[in-house]
Amino acid sequence: MYKRNMYKAAALTLVGIMTLSFWGCGSGSTSDSSTEIVTDPAERGTVTVTLGRQTTANPKFPSGDSYEDNAYIRMTEEKLNIDIQDEFEAESGDDYNRQVSLALSAGSLPSMMKVASKDELTELYENELIADLTDVYDQYASDYIKGIYDSFDGRALANVTYDGKIMAIPATASDAGTSMCWVRSDWVESLGLTVDEDGDRCLTMDEVKDLARAFIDGNPEQADHPVGIAFNANLTSSSSDGTNTINAIAYALGAYPKLWYKDEAGNLTYGSVTPEMKEALSVIKSWYDEGVVDNQLGTRTWDDITSLLTNGQCGIIFGSWHIPDWLLNNVYTLNNKAVFTPYAVVSEEGKVNCTHANATGEFIVVSADFDHPEIAIQILNLFYDDMVNDSALLEEYPDVASYLNEGVDGTARPFNIEVKSNTYLLDEYACLKAALAGEGTKEEIPTAEERSNYDSIKAYQEGSGDVTGWCKIHSRTKGVDLLAYLTENDLYNWITPVYPETTDTMNTSWANLQTLEEENFIKIVTGAIDLDEGFDSFVSGWKAQGGETITGEIEAQLEQ
Repeated sequence: MYKRNMYKAAALTLVGIMTLSFWGCGSGSTSDSSTEIVTDPAERGTVTVTLGRQTTANPKFPSGDSYEDNAYIRMTEEKLNIDIQDEFEAESGDDYNRQVSLALSAGSLPSMMKVASKDELTELYENELIADLTDVYDQYASDYIKGIYDSFDGRALANVTYDGKIMAIPATASDAGTSMCWVRSDWVESLGLTVDEDGDRCLTMDEVKDLARAFIDGNPEQADHPVGIAFNANLTSSSSDGTNTINAIAYALGAYPKLWYKDEAGNLTYGSVTPEMKEALSVIKSWYDEGVVDNQLGTRTWDDITSLLTNGQCGIIFGSWHIPDWLLNNVYTLNNKAVFTPYAVVSEEGKVNCTHANATGEFIVVSADFDHPEIAIQILNLFYDDMVNDSALLEEYPDVASYLNEGVDGTARPFNIEVKSNTYLLDEYACLKAALAGEGTKEEIPTAEERSNYDSIKAYQEGSGDVTGWCKIHSRTKGVDLLAYLTENDLYNWITPVYPETTDTMNTSWANLQTLEEENFIKIVTGAIDLDEGFDSFVSGWKAQGGETITGEIEAQLEQ
């Protein structure tokens, strides 16, 4: 088939998180338009909509409900005058991706389906299999929905824009924030240490190292073989908040491993091969040589590191704001006296360097053969505006409200994606914080999940809670609260990476390049190879084995 030249917009100048809140606590809908569009769905007759459905093994349906017949589907059919039929169903992962590939190969798509990669989206566009949604988005998307996408400063819609046309509905991926230094604050108190004396909730690299040394020398639990800090064998992560990685230290030094970005001169750069990355490895190597970093670096599994924490051997861990919910909870389960406090690691300039996440990662596409692409936008409005903001809708459909409260899996919805503003986490937390402080009410918290967090926190504070309450106190009133503090006090220095499509050389060489990187970084830190010679040799090898070619291929993408 004829293939069109693709336009790829790279948003490279965004310098900070927007602070606009798209819903206030208890403010109701901010939308000027709802599911009722200019053309009444009843006037067009019932339209059959076929879906490619991504499923899960345990959707938690009430008895009698299924993917084709459940509360979400029944509401959608009634509100939009459509008949939803599943063209194919497959569980998330390889099974679903295989079904998408088969549909793509056959050139016959359901009316709507999710695709999980930009590469697939591009292929669908180039083969003219999907509908142009520009006009229906402009005409039918509610102001609230448009505000959500606008909160990414153009990056979300840029990812689905080809030759100036919007070719998909993008799921959104909000910024993860920094990798935090989580510290056993009960140990700090036990040892009589002073941490964060100026109260700015930030630590320098030297302060982190000194604290780790103090925990080794005076381990309050008198554990055998105490460890200062433990890291994964794979030292870095492409996500800014990488858990058990050295990202916080690397970022503080201006290194952004595993990410592509434009440097100050405007040149495309891969963060793992920069002088700043060498400096970060030098710092971690010096900590390793001084015994501050685990001497079994490179051999510890994820479970090993978790055991160091739960056994009282280690009191510092780097990770995202939400690790109390699924990692630090293991510590509390064995020791309910454990308390953690998160800190950000700052650069010499006193800023917290952080990278914007890729604004999108999954996409809803509409078949080019489907006569009513506006229905996709109506579904978007219904689930991601009306159901969020219109309390009357949930009163009209109590089965849907029950789904939300009982945690029926999101795959039950027609679109199994999330569409939230770039600041949704901070916005929701602001309402939770106000309710906990008595300055708002639980009912004013906009989401069922956050209202559940409120209940768990209050129960724990009142002495009748359990590990869930401890987790939510740590992840929300400490973790998210730190993210809000950094935003409100303008302590972030934001970098916008380039998120390329997979290039030809990536297909053949990227796995080997990643292995080369990971193995050399461990060898440098542990002293198996010399820092200077080892890093320079790694950079040369990386370029020669495909890295330089890939850089050129990505540059070519950006020029299209």
